[in-house]
Amino acid sequence: MAQAVGLALNGRGRTAPNPCVGAVLVKDDRVVARGWHTAFGAPHAERECLADAKRRGVDPAGTTLFVTLEPCNHQGQTPPCTEALIEARLARVVVGTLDPNPDVTGGGVEFLRSRGIAVEVGVLEERCRDLIDDFVLWKNQTRTYNLLKMASTLDGKIAARGGRPEAVSSPESLACVHVLRSQVDAILVGSNTFYGDNPRLNCRPELAPESLAQGAFEDLRQPKAVVVTSRLPKPVANYNLLRDDPERVIFWTTAASAETPDAWFLRDRGCQVWSLPDKDGRFELEPGFTRLRQDCGCHLTMCEGGGTLAMTLVEEGLVDEFQLFLAPRILGDGQAKSLFSGRNIRSLTEAIDYRVVDLGRCGPDVLITLKPRRV
Repeated sequence: MAQAVGLALNGRGRTAPNPCVGAVLVKDDRVVARGWHTAFGAPHAERECLADAKRRGVDPAGTTLFVTLEPCNHQGQTPPCTEALIEARLARVVVGTLDPNPDVTGGGVEFLRSRGIAVEVGVLEERCRDLIDDFVLWKNQTRTYNLLKMASTLDGKIAARGGRPEAVSSPESLACVHVLRSQVDAILVGSNTFYGDNPRLNCRPELAPESLAQGAFEDLRQPKAVVVTSRLPKPVANYNLLRDDPERVIFWTTAASAETPDAWFLRDRGCQVWSLPDKDGRFELEPGFTRLRQDCGCHLTMCEGGGTLAMTLVEEGLVDEFQLFLAPRILGDGQAKSLFSGRNIRSLTEAIDYRVVDLGRCGPDVLITLKPRRV
């Protein structure tokens, strides 16, 4: 099942709004075929796995299939996977987690059992549930699934006190970031990052070796670049985003700023300018994420802003996944820029808790993947 989970992640960003699913076929205690859902509208992981078995000359009869999500038993973009498993005469199916869709939960499992296939449910269930958190959100909410990406030193600093745009993490971590960018539909930054770093907010395959990318850049479509700011750039500004690819850029700003001459100049250059509601002098960001999905077809958004924007996202419950590249470096300067900033609290009881779902390495750095605690 752990192998199936790893395979499922190969489809991230391409299967939306379907979930990522992985599958492996086991015969005589040995993995003999593998598959994952590669893209929306393409065959599901179970059928890909059976196709792999056929290519390898493996007869699936009497084998065991490990799959991260309950096989579908309904006609969608593709035929029901349960039919393929029955036709293949499998002996056993091991399911990571049930399909959370209330219309189909348990249907695939029950149908397979009714046809004489042994089914076990709940192997590595938490990891398999984590795989489909985005799918669950898309089914129940109207906004994008949001990934917060940040890099910091061991003492939680993202930049020196001067705020110069210097790399905190390693070149290997930068390569990982560009793989992540290949998976998302939009990248979000705040005003300080836009004006201070002059970012390009695009995916650059040349920065990630093929050994890491694993085909991530096939059919690459550059993500939208979203800038949250109450202060729009002037017509004479020569920022990378405005010069190189203005049609990809969306500014989120105040209602008043969205009707200024600067806003209309940006629109004339090809940018979009959206007004966001504000509350107590602070943007309400959720309507922006909802519009990204409804108007632009975005499903995955990666937020790369500074500490203030990151804290706003956390407080508004808009961080669905947090990827932290932790560099083995120490600044030791209390005035250096912190991972999160903007709160004034007096007790650890006011802390916002997350749970660690994965640990990895990117060169010398540690990559920590976190998610909100389950309710």
